[in-house]
Amino acid sequence: MQYNYKPVGVCSTNMIFDIEKDIIKEVKIENGCKGNLMGICTLIKNQNIDIIIDKLKGIPCGLKKTSCPDQIAQALINYKEKRNQ
Repeated sequence: MQYNYKPVGVCSTNMIFDIEKDIIKEVKIENGCKGNLMGICTLIKNQNIDIIIDKLKGIPCGLKKTSCPDQIAQALINYKEKRNQ
């Protein structure tokens, strides 16, 4: 299932996930720190969404209370909430 998320408070502007049975099959993040985000997307590929949420939730960026990794966690939390409705 493809899931789009608009992050808040970070440089990236759109996150597109391909998720099958709670496993992240593919992630594309538009804008933001390209090298870092490519690395993160590679690391979370083929991982369970709950593991990724636990690892990335709450990571700040500088003085900001959120970051692209935290927004990935927020996106996956949002995905789970919508899926369970």
